[in-house]
Amino acid sequence: MEKRHSYDENKILRLIYTFFLGLLFAIFVGVGVDTFYPGPESPKMPIELNSYGKELTPQQVEMQREFDTKIAVYDEKMKPYNRNVSIVMLIASVVFLVVSLAFEKKIRIMSDGVMLGGLFSLVYGLARGFASQNSKYVFVGVSVGLVVVLYLGYHRFVRPMTTGKS
Repeated sequence: MEKRHSYDENKILRLIYTFFLGLLFAIFVGVGVDTFYPGPESPKMPIELNSYGKELTPQQVEMQREFDTKIAVYDEKMKPYNRNVSIVMLIASVVFLVVSLAFEKKIRIMSDGVMLGGLFSLVYGLARGFASQNSKYVFVGVSVGLVVVLYLGYHRFVRPMTTGKS
């Protein structure tokens, strides 16, 4: 009975470890991108505009217009930045998935964690792609994601069943 309990604990710990490793891989890439390719700086709202519930003065109205213009410029700068971050994340996710396939027979638990990290990175990359507001890029990104996930699903789950029936 003790042996069964230990096996179940080990299985749960392996699952938690795999999930945590995948999450850390995705965070590692996201933080790395932010560290070495920081985004445009967001304009700061002037403190004079913090007048909740009060009528704005003419000077505040002008400050609000200037701030709105700065925000519009910032939003335009963020579109290509989001696209570029998405590209880096998609490349990283493909690399993670290739590495996970290369080591799937040798170190299964780490391979699964790297694969999960690749999938998390893929989801984050696609989300940043949507933020780029470029429908053609989003279509290409989603297409790449779909191909990668279909291949991974086939390689991991379908192919082992078909190769074992010789």
